[in-house]
Amino acid sequence: MSLNSKAWKRISLGAVTLVSAAVLTACGGGSSTTSSSKDEINWYLPTEISTLDISKVTDSYSSIAIGNSGSNLLRRDKNGDLQPDLAAKDIEVSDDGLTYTATLRDNLKWSDGSDLTAEDFVYTWQRIVDPKTASEYAYLVSDAHVLNAEEVINGTKSVDELGVKADGNKVIFTLSSPSPQFMSLLSFTNFMPQSKAFVEKTGDDYGTSSDKALYSGPYTVKDWNGTNGTFTLVKNNYYWDAKDVKNEKVNIQTIKKPDTAVQMYKDGQLDTASISGTEAIYNANKSNKDVVDVPEATTAYLVYNQSGSVKALTNTKIRQALNLATDREGIVKAAIDTGSKPATALVPYGLEKLPDGTDLTNYVAPGYSYNEKEAAKLFKEGLAELGTDSLTLTVTSDADSPVAKASVDYLKQTWEDALPGLTVEEKFVTFKQRLQDSRNQNFDVVMNVWGGDYPEGSTFYSLFTSNSSYNYGKMSSPEYDAAYEKAVTTDALDPAAAAEDYKEAEKILYENADYNPIYFRSTESLQNPSLKGLVRNSTGLQVDFTYAYKE
Repeated sequence: MSLNSKAWKRISLGAVTLVSAAVLTACGGGSSTTSSSKDEINWYLPTEISTLDISKVTDSYSSIAIGNSGSNLLRRDKNGDLQPDLAAKDIEVSDDGLTYTATLRDNLKWSDGSDLTAEDFVYTWQRIVDPKTASEYAYLVSDAHVLNAEEVINGTKSVDELGVKADGNKVIFTLSSPSPQFMSLLSFTNFMPQSKAFVEKTGDDYGTSSDKALYSGPYTVKDWNGTNGTFTLVKNNYYWDAKDVKNEKVNIQTIKKPDTAVQMYKDGQLDTASISGTEAIYNANKSNKDVVDVPEATTAYLVYNQSGSVKALTNTKIRQALNLATDREGIVKAAIDTGSKPATALVPYGLEKLPDGTDLTNYVAPGYSYNEKEAAKLFKEGLAELGTDSLTLTVTSDADSPVAKASVDYLKQTWEDALPGLTVEEKFVTFKQRLQDSRNQNFDVVMNVWGGDYPEGSTFYSLFTSNSSYNYGKMSSPEYDAAYEKAVTTDALDPAAAAEDYKEAEKILYENADYNPIYFRSTESLQNPSLKGLVRNSTGLQVDFTYAYKE
């Protein structure tokens, strides 16, 4: 079916946001008025945060709270370069790439005034790999080849045997083989220091509310009770560089409706508002002089449940048919015409440049295409192998996202048109519930969105290894595992060779239809022009308020 013959669908999707468009158009293209105090920044998130537990956080929204109230050895500056934070100077790396030595600044303090020491870094690395913690990010430590990490995670060695030690005011990391991403982890939210005494004292309550956490960064979190949608970042006077933190407070609230956030921005109640929530909002505001590009390395993709609970999705031809029946360009034009691009691979544009300047995405792209005829043929063959002539699949996505709703609507229409015998049901749940359902394989097909943790291919390709906690569909391929392992071991310090491994991994995912890439998210926001010093990152901590202030 051609794009033109689907025009009615685009019109119907547009109608969903017609009311919002009318409101926004009436508002005009004016700038935000000055907020009540130049010593406060007013921000929002599209969903509630879920935890302040450094070892257990997995979502980008909670990471904004933790990443601004905590510090690590390093912190990315406005250019994306790593600079010393709690480290006194650059990290020393041995010639063989196996030993990293960090020297801490003098007189570091926790937010309660107690001493912050090298042991607090050792503890945080030990806690994340401790099987008792059950951290979904424990794999980052073994993937980074920290000595004995895999054995600790598997419970065959104690946490004391992990290759992270304290020597006075130094933290020494020992790797079993070089790691291209290790330096990035020294700025990562999940590896910020934690006080063992505080964590053990608070027990199961640790990180469940703002008063059950201790802070090492430029701010502390206040007024979060674990379920409410608002909290405040308040300047931490014990932070080592508090004198250069100009802003006193960041007020953060949950606003789930994109048009509400835009209206509040124009009323001077917010210092930012995404305009990429719906096509209507985007088109009504994209010419506003306050618009800024928001860097991100994010891919939206479908996961197929191959755990065995959905028999049809263990059939390769069925999955291949679904992939071939996916009109990615049509989805972007009809549902998410907000600056995003059709996905061509798992890794998004802008994540990593190869030594010759080639974008990793372009290098690994295996050739995803839209082919209704071949899709219908494979689907019919797949149904015959299953002994049936019909199939019902439920697609799960986020209820909080108009873009997600529009995308799934479009998928339902095009899949059902292209694949006779297929019925698609839609299931929309909260962001938090979607994560839980994904972890528990409580889905047929789920729309997942992943933002890179660091600027290197393994941050995406690690998702589909057989033992990854983020391998929600439970696909398993020894060939894929081998290609990935080669990239992060043998070829770890050779980006060109690692890219070849990632290309092989992507080819395996493509040929087996183990996932379905939909779009590379690109976001634009309105931002108060008087807001200075704000750092936005495409990977890791998305928004850093450390040196942000309003003129």
